[in-house]
This record gives sequence, structure tokens and C-alpha cells, in this order.
Amino acid sequence: MVSTFGSLATAYSGLAAARAGIDVTGQNIANAGTAGYTRQRVTQNSIPATQTGFMRGTAALAGQGVSVDGIARLASLTLDVGVRVAAGSSAYADARATALSALETGLHEPGKDGLSAKLDAFWSSWSELASHPDDPGAASAVLGAAGTVASALAAGSKAVDAQWSSVRGTAAGQVTQLNDAAKQVADLNGRIRTALASGGNANELLDQRDQLTEQIATLAGGTTRTNADGTVDVLLGGNPLVQGTDARTVALGGGERLADGAAVTLTWTSGSAGAVSLSGGSIGGALAVLAPANGNGTGGALAQAAASYDAVATQLAATVNAVHATGTTPSGTTGTAFFALAAGVPAAQGLSVVPTDGSGLATRNAAGQLDDSFADALSRLGTGPGAADTTWATFVAGVGTASRSAATESTLTGLALTNARTQQQSSAGVDLDEENVNLLSYQHAYQGAARVLTAVDEMLDTIINRTGLVGRG
Repeated sequence: MVSTFGSLATAYSGLAAARAGIDVTGQNIANAGTAGYTRQRVTQNSIPATQTGFMRGTAALAGQGVSVDGIARLASLTLDVGVRVAAGSSAYADARATALSALETGLHEPGKDGLSAKLDAFWSSWSELASHPDDPGAASAVLGAAGTVASALAAGSKAVDAQWSSVRGTAAGQVTQLNDAAKQVADLNGRIRTALASGGNANELLDQRDQLTEQIATLAGGTTRTNADGTVDVLLGGNPLVQGTDARTVALGGGERLADGAAVTLTWTSGSAGAVSLSGGSIGGALAVLAPANGNGTGGALAQAAASYDAVATQLAATVNAVHATGTTPSGTTGTAFFALAAGVPAAQGLSVVPTDGSGLATRNAAGQLDDSFADALSRLGTGPGAADTTWATFVAGVGTASRSAATESTLTGLALTNARTQQQSSAGVDLDEENVNLLSYQHAYQGAARVLTAVDEMLDTIINRTGLVGRG
């Protein structure tokens, strides 16, 4: 009797295990399209036979069924770390590539809208004036071409200013996202710790936290450290952004305008003060782009671009003015400047043309006679190592090279991220074909356990209701 009733418990445990497997498989199928969901499996073990006084001496005893020990989350810590590292590197490269691509596009080089074409037209207008020094139309063409060059330099410099401010504004928004994500991770840490301590299931909470830690890695790089109580610490530059249920905050500081010339920094606003050291992420990429210029040209891309615009404007004004000052205007004035640079603003934005008409151009010699040598000398200033055109061409080539290099890095890190996610999904992603096979397996197991119950029930019916009927009649 004991053995027979034990068979009922064995069959019931099979029913319960199969039902749990069906429930978990259904959960996987239902969340096949849910971002960040990690597939789950029922963990179960066979229950061994128990030797009792009643059963002692039996040659062989069957086990007592199956126990459902929990629901495992099929995530890989190693693969998750790989995704976070790749996400930080990819976001950093993308931020730089996007900024450099926008900067290169804004140069309009090569093409008729680029500064090179406008400088060529400016020097050509001087050559035309040298051929016809007494032609008012040729003089007007020089002034018009000069105004176009000045406008192009100012527009380019202002575009770089605007891009710098845009990148900084985007970075400020990302810092807000970073602080929000850190706060949510700290909150989830507390909920996960409580759930695990009470023996509950925290799989869905773990999925949410993993998504947030990947978001933090995308924004700021960093590393994640798992603790024994189920919580995680998130570190930036070795310092904790999240530690257990506590989250620190960071803020963007430093220069607020490109003209300030100051570095944009990320600093801790709580705990020990100081700069945050970033190893990657879109914020790290933005800070690299926003860095101030330096003397060797390896500073932030945008600040270096602004400095190059200013260098071209300054060089252009200096070389043209030096030659123009040696000639005499029709009114007899000698030593006049052709270009002027306004004080208090970037050189590229403060460049202006001094003469307002042909009477302000130095087209005569000291005797007051028309002399084409001055215009001819000015027309040749576009060539040579000290020419503004050379400085501009060097800058354009540098931006193009940097942009292509950044684009290549972005592509490679993007491929690495895709590969890391593919490997992660091969372990943690839901495969509907596999889940359908599991569903059929659990379904058949459920049906088999039900048949065992039926068989045992019939055996008990025979023992209880029919024992002792033999021989009656």
C-alpha cells in the first residue's frame, strides 16, 4: 500500500514538473520579441529512493519522482561583459565618426561651394585686374570675390561653433540619461536582493538591470562587478557609479562655448569630488571631440577646425595686406590695408574687406601712374608654402583623413558589437523552433505522467474495492 500510494506521488511530481516546463516554455515564446529578454529553463532533479523499515530488504527501489528546483536564467556573464565592452567602444567611435563626418561635410570640399574655389576666384580676380588696372568692373570683381571669401570663412567658423554647442548639448542630455540609469540600477539592486533572499524569482528584474548596465556602458563605458547578494556595482574609471543600492551622480562642466577655450569635463557631484575617467561610451567620444585645441594639432576636432579657420583668415589678411600696402590708391594713399580683423571675435568671423570701391585699391605706383605689378603680385599669393590656400588644403586633407579613419573605426567596432550580441543571443535568445520542441516534450511528459496516475488509480481501485472477492459466487 505504501509503495502504491508512493507511485501516486511520483506520478504527480511528473505532472507538476511537466506543467512547470510548459509554463516556462510559454513564457519564452511569449517574450520571443521582447528586447533584453533572456530565455529561461526549469531546473529539476530526480528524487532518490528512500530506504524505510517497511521496504528494507527490497532488492531494487525506484526513485520518488522529480523535484522542480527553480527557473534558471540562461545568461552568460562572460558574453554579457563582452557586449558591454563592445557597446562602449562602438558608441565612442560612433560619436567621433559622426562629428568628423558632419565637419567634413560642412567644408564643401572639393566643390564650387568650398573655400578653395572661392580663394581661386579671389586670386583670379587680381590677375584680371592686373590685365586691366583701369577697368572699374575688374576692381568691383576683386572686392566681390574678397567679400565672398570673408563670408565663407565666417560662415564656416560659425558652423563649427554651432556644431560644438550641439555636441555639448547632446552630451549634457546623455549625462542626464546616465544618472537616471544609475538610479534605476540601484533600485533594481534592492529589489533583486530582496527577491533572492526570500527565495523568489528575479529573472525579469535581472533582464531589466542588464539592459540598464548595457545602456550605461554605451553612454560612459565602465565595468560591472557582481556581488554575492545578487547586486552589481557599476564602476567608471575604477570609481563606483552604483554600489549596491546607492547611486552617485555626475555632471557636465567646464567650457560652455567653443570660444571659451576650456575643456568640457565630467565630474562627480557626490562623494569624492573630481573628474570622471571614461574609457569609452558616447559621452567619452563627445568629450574627445569637444576638447580644446593645442599647438601640435592633436586637440579636439572641432576646436582644431575653428583654429584652422582663424589661421587661414589671419594668414590671408597678413599676406594680402603686406603686398597691398606697397601700392598707392587712386587718391594717392599708400600703406592701406585690404583686409581688417575685428577685435574680440574669432579671426575667421571678424575678417572684413576695407576698400568699398575701386578707389580704395592700390593699383598705382608712387608716381600715381597705373601699375599692374601690385595686382599681379597679389594674384600669385595663392601658391607657395606660406599661402593661406596651402594652410586650408592641409586642414581639409587632415579632416578628410581623420573622418575616414573614424568611420573605419566606427565600422569595425560596430561589427565587433554585432558579433558580441550574436554570441550573447546564441545563449540567451529565444529560439522558437527549440521552444516548440521543448513544448512538445513537456506535453508528452505531462500526458505520460497522467497515464501513470490513471494506471496507479486503477491498481488502487482493484486493491481497495476488489480484494477478497476471489472465490465468491
